[in-house]
Amino acid sequence: MADDKKHAEIDAALVRQLAEILNETDLTEVEVERGELRIRVAREITMHAAPVQYAAAPAAAAAPAAAAAPVSMPSDPATIVARAGEEVKSPMVGTAYLQASPEAPPFVQPGDKVKKGQTLLIVEAMKTMNPIQAPRDGVVAEILVGDAQPVEFGEPLVLLEA
Repeated sequence: MADDKKHAEIDAALVRQLAEILNETDLTEVEVERGELRIRVAREITMHAAPVQYAAAPAAAAAPAAAAAPVSMPSDPATIVARAGEEVKSPMVGTAYLQASPEAPPFVQPGDKVKKGQTLLIVEAMKTMNPIQAPRDGVVAEILVGDAQPVEFGEPLVLLEA
């Protein structure tokens, strides 16, 4: 019985250490295995997505500063910067594709002038290719996702300027 109590104390301390690791990093889960003991600590990241809006006037919005492949919003407000322009957001969960096929040129690139209704990229959802169109005429300021990157509902895909 004394062994069980000691083992439980060790487990609690290890769990606390693993939880601290999660809080100090961008990891969503960590797992440790020692002999027969296996401990997994995970956290669920929830992002409250705003409804998709297509406004005629540009609006300032918050987005991750510099990330190779933006996967989630940074938790530190110091890493978030305001961007001028209108974010074209994903209307669904899926996979973003910047071109029609791997050998095809991208639909748009930063600096391209686009017309309302022009395809900016495609989001594949449930084996259906859904073109994401420009909500208005403008200039592509930035493409905020990578090719073949998973995207969430309401995630900014393209920054469009007047």
